[in-house]
Amino acid sequence: LGWSSFAWPVLRKPLTPEELTTTAISAYVLNPNVPSEKSDKDRIKEHIRRWHPDRFETKLLPKVRSDEREKVKEGAGQVVRSLNELLRQC
Repeated sequence: LGWSSFAWPVLRKPLTPEELTTTAISAYVLNPNVPSEKSDKDRIKEHIRRWHPDRFETKLLPKVRSDEREKVKEGAGQVVRSLNELLRQC
């Protein structure tokens, strides 16, 4: 796996971890154009489970090419930090 193998939770495919901003992640996770019966809080929690470091770093990160592993780890960390920030705002 590599950076581009992941479906990062943003509307436009990011090239770097810096592009995974809270605003960009919020636009994707809380997109009003995607019908959902779940609350915003539940939608955020669903993504947190998917990107949780314990799960991500044990199951997916070992499968990432060594030359991109640090970049992917940084990106996943940024996603989780942003999701936690969104959860605090709910």
